[in-house]
Amino acid sequence: MVAGAQSHDMVAIAAAAGDSKGGEDLVALDVSEPLPLVDVFLLVTGRSERNVAAIADEIEDRLLESGHKRVRREGRAEARWVLLDFGDLVVHVFHEEERTYYGLERLWKDCPIVPIELPEHTAAE
Repeated sequence: MVAGAQSHDMVAIAAAAGDSKGGEDLVALDVSEPLPLVDVFLLVTGRSERNVAAIADEIEDRLLESGHKRVRREGRAEARWVLLDFGDLVVHVFHEEERTYYGLERLWKDCPIVPIELPEHTAAE
């Protein structure tokens, strides 16, 4: 089983939103094979708690505006690791230290990477 077109669309929306708020090291993993209820994990890093919260809020807002329903959200109060569950897509927005410590890329290293195309940034941004 592979992530479907809707999941890929959700990744594109979420990745662009995360990138617009300074999210770094965006990686999307197709976890549909080992996890039958989820298609894709999107991992994003923020540099501070405020940045993590802003990234998570923007991703959530844009996915909701696009008509996707949030199943749950965890970690927003601490803003060290915010999890946004949108069913087929689960977004993990990490503070740098938590991303390194938990190493989800290592845990899911056998899963295929979903390509992410981000808008080009200009020098003024």
